[in-house]
Amino acid sequence: MRSPSRIRRLGALSFIAASVLLTTRAEAASDPDPWFGRDKVLHFSATALIAGGTYALAATQFDARYPPLLLGAGAGIAVGAAKEIADGLGYGDPSWKDFAWDVLGTVAGLTLAWAVDLAVRGVSHEHPLFAAPYADAATNGSRATWRGLPGGLTFHW
Repeated sequence: MRSPSRIRRLGALSFIAASVLLTTRAEAASDPDPWFGRDKVLHFSATALIAGGTYALAATQFDARYPPLLLGAGAGIAVGAAKEIADGLGYGDPSWKDFAWDVLGTVAGLTLAWAVDLAVRGVSHEHPLFAAPYADAATNGSRATWRGLPGGLTFHW
């Protein structure tokens, strides 16, 4: 049986969630820039596609997974920011809600691309979860290693 304090917390959370949803619905009718408008779906999907695609392309060049993550995040956020800057210069309607959806799309695209990468390449000494691959001179073969970064950064030639 559940304790009364747990039931009270569940009831309070349900009340708060219902209040937020009802308030959001009432405000959406009068809000010219709703949180769940058609343009938000476009912002989310465009940045998810850009970030995930950038990750996929970069993953073919790097053994480590953090460079593709950084490149994908940079591409998604940069495109979203550029769009909002252009809107601010008079080419549209600038919205911080649009940029919030850009960030969410970037995170979703990177998460999906990273999960696919983990499923395809797995986790090994050659393809660690995040870090740079372990340096092994005997198996380096045709790979070049940048030594200026912590742990080295290995990419395919």
